[in-house]
Amino acid sequence: MFCFQCQETAKNTGCTVRGVCGKPEETADLQDLLIYACKGISVYGEMLKEKGTVDNAAGRFICEALFTTITNATWDDDVIIGRIRQALKIRDAVKEKLGTEISYALPDCAVWTADDKESIVTKALSDELRITATENEDVRSLQQMLVIGCKGIAAYADHAAILGFEKDEIYGFLMEALASTTKDLSVDDMIVMVMKAGECAVNTMALLDEANTTVYGHPEITEVNIGVGKNPGILISGHDLKDMEELLKQTEGTGVDVYTHGEMLPANYYPAFKNYDHFVGNYGGSWWHQNKDFESFNGAILLTTNCLIPIKKNNTYLDRLFTTNVVSYPGAKHVADRPAGGAKDFSGVVELAKKCAPPEEVESGKIVGGFAHHQVLALADQVIEAVKSGAIKRFVVMAGCDGRQKARSYFTEVAENLPNDTVILTAGCAKYRYNKLALGDIGGIPRVLDAGQCNDSYSLAVIALKLKEAFGLNDINELPVSYDIAWYEQKAVAVLLALLFLGVKGIRLGPTLPGFLSPNVANVLVEKFDIKPIGTVEEDIAAMMAGN
Repeated sequence: MFCFQCQETAKNTGCTVRGVCGKPEETADLQDLLIYACKGISVYGEMLKEKGTVDNAAGRFICEALFTTITNATWDDDVIIGRIRQALKIRDAVKEKLGTEISYALPDCAVWTADDKESIVTKALSDELRITATENEDVRSLQQMLVIGCKGIAAYADHAAILGFEKDEIYGFLMEALASTTKDLSVDDMIVMVMKAGECAVNTMALLDEANTTVYGHPEITEVNIGVGKNPGILISGHDLKDMEELLKQTEGTGVDVYTHGEMLPANYYPAFKNYDHFVGNYGGSWWHQNKDFESFNGAILLTTNCLIPIKKNNTYLDRLFTTNVVSYPGAKHVADRPAGGAKDFSGVVELAKKCAPPEEVESGKIVGGFAHHQVLALADQVIEAVKSGAIKRFVVMAGCDGRQKARSYFTEVAENLPNDTVILTAGCAKYRYNKLALGDIGGIPRVLDAGQCNDSYSLAVIALKLKEAFGLNDINELPVSYDIAWYEQKAVAVLLALLFLGVKGIRLGPTLPGFLSPNVANVLVEKFDIKPIGTVEEDIAAMMAGN
């Protein structure tokens, strides 16, 4: 095992025995093999693309497969093995579709095969699959930054596809990117490919934004209840809004309430979900609080995407836990994919919920969100006037992920100590570090503007670009905007690459710089984009207010 894809990775160099996330070595090895199999599909997929055809089914599978390997998504080895078997069949189908005799030697990922579990496990244990098999540290760093960024792109593309929005260009790029890691490219060519991943991330997030807002409307300023009702409940976590829609429809009139958790909080902001009286609000905090939150909730729990963490010995909610989509966990009940043209069957979740006690109240009150780009631009005149008058001196983008490390208290302290003439722009679960603080407003504009899920970081980019236009500036970096980003997993890396592609410079990144960055690659990012690690709260606030 060698894994350094998340911010928690051991000693910020890599987990080698067991993941800090809890991922066993065997699971990590099988995930590596699944990625390896996707590279095999991509070798042929790229050839097919060069002939003018993108294999849509193959691209769709690659998105699901890469999503499966994201931190805290799939804990069931048999599920991963099943996807590996499927990958080999898809690879061979793409090869057949290519219909061309290949005269040169192909990489092993394009030709190896296995037909039983033992052979698959044996392959997963082979040294050639380890990330460390690439001896050159800089090559390894660039290849893995690309693969990790592709995981984030794949996750967002998967969300969009579920709502019926797809682009062959995204699938084509993912295959081009994965295939590139099997080639002997120059460092310069690899850097170009990483920047192309940033461009693809922008396009993918734009597609997902189009999907979400077309189907569910534009997020609106919303007060979200964080208390509880008296009925039994279902707690839905993750990111999948289609699951949210179908669950709300199937719980209507059942006497069961629905609550969001973690990254599902922004579902409260969409107009389409506001007509359900049994949609109570949000319960608990970000993903890493779930052992406590799920326990005290008492009712049924539905995990729609990654962020599921291992259950502790003293937890009692396994028999109340349901997974769906790419999420799996041994012992948890899995809700099957929706049939073509139909909806998922959440009846098992609903029936169990009816037998449960109501949630235990852990807090009360309301929080405000819904400041995606459409809503903020509706307030553009008010915002621009506040900036021109000096009422707002600076915007600080504090998007990204939350996590367990004590060092993340830095983001709470920054929020608490920023001057009263600053506004925080946020998206992702990083918001839980400060979205319940009483930070007030500036002329009616809340000092924390929550755009939504991590994929809604796209909204923050749109807002910045529109402000640049409104103020007649030539460069996005001339805006009174600073970036103080928290990262944890692979979707945040895709967002980072998107920001770099858009030309954003001076991003502070923490609590640590990614472990997958070699010193030389880190230096390139520092020199070209002025990426910097977070420092002390006092020093960073002073620097940001000075425009540095």
